[in-house]
Amino acid sequence: MALALPVLLAGTVGTVALSAPPAAARVFDPETFTLPNGMKVVVVTNRRAPVVSHMVWYGVGSADEPRGKSGIAHFLEHLMFKGTDEIKPGEFSRTIARNGGRDNAFTSYDYTAYFQNIARDRLELVMRMEADRMADLQLTDEVVTPERSVIMEERRQRTENEPGARLQELLSASLWVHHPYGTPIIGWMHEIEGLNRQDAIDFYRSWYAPNNAVLVVAGDVTAAELRPLAEKYYGAVKPREVPKRVRVKEPPVESARRVTLRDDQVSQPSWGRTWKAPSYVQGASEHAYPLQVLETIMSGGATARLYRSLVVEQKIAAGVSLYYQADALNLGTLGVSATPVPGGDLDALEKAVEAEIAKLLKDGVTAEEVETAKKRMIAEATYARDSLQGPAYAFGIALTTGRTVEDVEAWPDRVKAVTQEQVNAAARAVLAQTDHVTGLLLPEAEGAAKPQAQARPTAPATSHPSAQTPPPASQAPAAGGKTR
Repeated sequence: MALALPVLLAGTVGTVALSAPPAAARVFDPETFTLPNGMKVVVVTNRRAPVVSHMVWYGVGSADEPRGKSGIAHFLEHLMFKGTDEIKPGEFSRTIARNGGRDNAFTSYDYTAYFQNIARDRLELVMRMEADRMADLQLTDEVVTPERSVIMEERRQRTENEPGARLQELLSASLWVHHPYGTPIIGWMHEIEGLNRQDAIDFYRSWYAPNNAVLVVAGDVTAAELRPLAEKYYGAVKPREVPKRVRVKEPPVESARRVTLRDDQVSQPSWGRTWKAPSYVQGASEHAYPLQVLETIMSGGATARLYRSLVVEQKIAAGVSLYYQADALNLGTLGVSATPVPGGDLDALEKAVEAEIAKLLKDGVTAEEVETAKKRMIAEATYARDSLQGPAYAFGIALTTGRTVEDVEAWPDRVKAVTQEQVNAAARAVLAQTDHVTGLLLPEAEGAAKPQAQARPTAPATSHPSAQTPPPASQAPAAGGKTR
């Protein structure tokens, strides 16, 4: 059964037609059409410079992996640069660079995306190459096996050698007791070790199809200009049956959990707490926009509640923030994190944060705080249009996580409609839950025995070193993912 992605326009999938969202709500003012093979296309015209951001988003991420094959989504993302019948391994990125552009890719729990930022007159070249690897990726053991070693080394460097990353991995595994969001995007090391060429081919053939992809192009191009190229290159790729995205339901958890990690690399201790929260599309989703307003009230700069109280007034924290992830395909998260002042008491800091949360639950936010936060958020959304890549992120994330073009465009109106009562109800719905997970990152205790150092193999170099996904310049930040 094919994956059901949001419909971008009225009409049948086989019809190529232009559409625009209702005039009442516009942020990026996109044009949309659908190719006969089911591929959705979104175009955001920006004539400020003769450049474009070209992104292909697949409706598959690490949370869609078969059990026992963690990391295969991220592994395949790396392998997509290994060539086709027409493009030699590594030649994709070299071609982009020779033409003055830059490219990369990233994997998240819910999507995988590939992008190129390049001059407008090189857009056809990019589309030809991207469509080619959508249809004709060629993999051999000679390229797969060394790349697996690259990913294993990436995990060592970015997770196993980073105390903060290790703690985050432990926290996710504790928060999500059954859902695949508890499995790291990069995968568990013992399962990465077992991934092979056939695993990658099977995953590619299952999910990488035009009817499970969204093309978003932002920059110096219109839909009328882009459509002939999209039909020529992406329209030539045959659709395939794509599995339904089956996600297990997270069971209720009755107790809070606490995770403490000590490491001699830690010089600055930190504290954090995370709750499961509704997303735009799952759970009590009516709380999503009020929770975004709450995030701004509590953590939107130097005048926000948490910073003003804990950093400025009490001088107990060096930094503090509340963050909310709304754009997950399944449940999202809401978290609070804080670091004490040098030499400060972490237990006292935890009690101070808890006191602020208790105050919020008891007294709520004020009408003035809500109105101020909404004005700030809407102003920031207005400036997002100036970004080249921001619109491509906003629409790509939305369309691979159960939302529509209209949802993105209506974001300011929905924020404007949020009331004080809704913010307080959303805060209580999430922060009053007792099934949260608390994490403490601490220096190694004095006199503690240190583990024996292990010799580690050196992985081959890669031209696409992984890094954390950069957040888009829009109101919808990307979920944490791995970038090549």
